[in-house]
Amino acid sequence: MSWWRRLTGGSAHAAPKPQRLDYLNEALTLERQGDYDAALTSYRLALRDRPSDPRILQNMAIAFSKTGRLEDALRCYRRALDLDPELSGAHYGLAFLLLKRGDLTGAEEHLHSFLAHAPSSVEAERWVSHARLALEQLRSGTNAAPLVEPE
Repeated sequence: MSWWRRLTGGSAHAAPKPQRLDYLNEALTLERQGDYDAALTSYRLALRDRPSDPRILQNMAIAFSKTGRLEDALRCYRRALDLDPELSGAHYGLAFLLLKRGDLTGAEEHLHSFLAHAPSSVEAERWVSHARLALEQLRSGTNAAPLVEPE
């Protein structure tokens, strides 16, 4: 291959390839800015490019939760878990949505799954502690404030 082809990635006469937008990073940025509806649009575009990416679905579920569209969030979490049954964040989010719906058995199941595959980092310890406390309260029948997700 000539030096020109290596430099340009093709022949001297080839048209440049259009750059593909990184919809996932765009969605994450929009979500950090609080624009959840725009983030959902970008997540949908990212999902179109990578339909089997459970992390996109998990992020969509979070955005749906933030906009009050809990049924859509439930669907996204469940689809993410179909693709990756050990996706701890999806188990965590799904558990607390199920608690809001009053499905204590389902919530307990997903809290167990979250704890079985919980991330091990200093940052994750907050969520792990919260899940343990929620599980203890479910077992004891206590319905106190920690059953709500921390911000």
